[in-house]
Amino acid sequence: MLIGYARTSTLDQKAGIDAQVRDLNAVGCDKLFQEQVSSVDVANREQLATALDFIREGDTLVVTKLDRLARSVAHLMTILEALKAKGASLRILNMGIDTSTPTGKLMLTMLGGVAEFEREIMLERQREGIAKAKEAGKYKGRKPTAKAKTEEVMALKAQGVGAVEIAKRLGIGRASVYRIIGAEA
Repeated sequence: MLIGYARTSTLDQKAGIDAQVRDLNAVGCDKLFQEQVSSVDVANREQLATALDFIREGDTLVVTKLDRLARSVAHLMTILEALKAKGASLRILNMGIDTSTPTGKLMLTMLGGVAEFEREIMLERQREGIAKAKEAGKYKGRKPTAKAKTEEVMALKAQGVGAVEIAKRLGIGRASVYRIIGAEA
């Protein structure tokens, strides 16, 4: 049985998930699991965990691209071990890799290492760019959304509303509410 897994990082990437689902259906996946969650947030990838639990001996987990499945070689190896323990394999469409073969396993391990290296280089360049922009006074970071709601937080607090409820009503973090209340006290 072919088990498809599709993932995008954000809800804004609707077209991306639709394209993945289309490609997985095109290769004949019998069952699809899809989610919109960051790959970095491994603990909250419920559909991946469900897919890995669902897979049986002889099945193949199919993904369109390696980065839709794992962000690091360590995470990839964990997934491969889980598949191996169940007697299943992995197929990555855009790379033409199938881990049911020894060559596929080797290629996946090597390419996973290269992908992780590329990501680390990209993050290093990003950090360098941010540092240069800060030196030039051009990098301000994101706007403090919670601080903009200081008046609303204090008004609700004055009405006797608790911090947790204030956070819910205003759509900010509970810690931000406490920080604002502490700064205003």
